[in-house]
Amino acid sequence: MKYSSVKDFAIKWNIPERTIRNYCTNGKIEGAFLTGKTWNIPHDASLPVKKNKKENNLLLFQLKEQKEMKLKGGIYHRTQIDLTYNSNRIEGSQLSHEQTRYIFETNTIGITESINIDDIIETTNHFRCIDYIIDKANTKLTEHFIKELHYLLKFGTSDSNKDWFKVGDYKKMANEVGGHQTCPPDQVALQMKNLLKNYHSIENKTIIDIIDFHYKFEKIHPFQDGNGRVGRLIMFKECLVNNIVPFIINESIKFYYYRGLNEWENIPEYLTDTCLSAQDNYKNILNYFKIPFLEN
Repeated sequence: MKYSSVKDFAIKWNIPERTIRNYCTNGKIEGAFLTGKTWNIPHDASLPVKKNKKENNLLLFQLKEQKEMKLKGGIYHRTQIDLTYNSNRIEGSQLSHEQTRYIFETNTIGITESINIDDIIETTNHFRCIDYIIDKANTKLTEHFIKELHYLLKFGTSDSNKDWFKVGDYKKMANEVGGHQTCPPDQVALQMKNLLKNYHSIENKTIIDIIDFHYKFEKIHPFQDGNGRVGRLIMFKECLVNNIVPFIINESIKFYYYRGLNEWENIPEYLTDTCLSAQDNYKNILNYFKIPFLEN
């Protein structure tokens, strides 16, 4: 019998190597065995049959239930604070994690030092965005949905008072990200339609499909500002609807995240590994709260 390495088997099925190793460790690939520290996988082995991903979505159930209960100290509370703090911080917010927590828990500012008012507004707006993706998790991702996220995020900010800045609509002026050119404004609508069409043509979406969508969304950069936060909210939402453990890109690994976006077409493992590491962190939180989840 012929055997494949984890790397070759992962390439064959277009699945991360760490997922294949996890399958092997948990006995989910029939005939796989260890020689030293190396897994030997039967060349004709199949992937394990997964349950319907939309069934038994316990994380989404908990998030919705705790949101309605206004429960403090649970997974909803933790997700709101961690996702909002890190995503805003990546984009330059000066609010600390504790300040973000205080605003969420008390709905007051409680800040004595000088803070940009937009940081505060965008923090409270981001809380509403998370509520939106939880409430609408099972809603199909559309241009309208994405524009609504942008509107919720940027409403009431100083940008919303600028005539040329279109809150909740695609950009009207050309922009760059990290020194790289993005989609011209007059082509954004068409490129977004094509992106969503191609994405929805995938019947059983994986975490790799969601990361790939994120890269292409950021490359288009459809809004004048707020693309990164909207893009990361979309990733979280799409993980939820597909019963994939979501993840939060921590501010401390933002440079690895940026590198991954820049190198996606050449070395996709950079961004994949960064997101999978972030997913491992969120799995640890789920384990703490004793919320079961499906493996990728």
